[in-house]
Amino acid sequence: MAKDRSLVRASDIGAWAFCQRAWWLANVQGAEHENPAVLTRGTAAHEVHGETVRQAQSMQRLGLILLGLGGLLLVLAVLFWFLFG
Repeated sequence: MAKDRSLVRASDIGAWAFCQRAWWLANVQGAEHENPAVLTRGTAAHEVHGETVRQAQSMQRLGLILLGLGGLLLVLAVLFWFLFG
């Protein structure tokens, strides 16, 4: 899969800021990283973190839905109390 050259990733900016020559070698010349196991571990760690963030977003969405339902029930209870209480 070809890289999208219009997208500038934060990791690219960090790599370039740390060492412009290393960034050029990796991204322009296609040189291999000297320790690919580190990159693999970093990718795996970011995937786990991404899944954690997705779960947190789902839980937040569920919490907001439940809060909305609770508010609706409160309004209905107050309305019922005024009409029939």
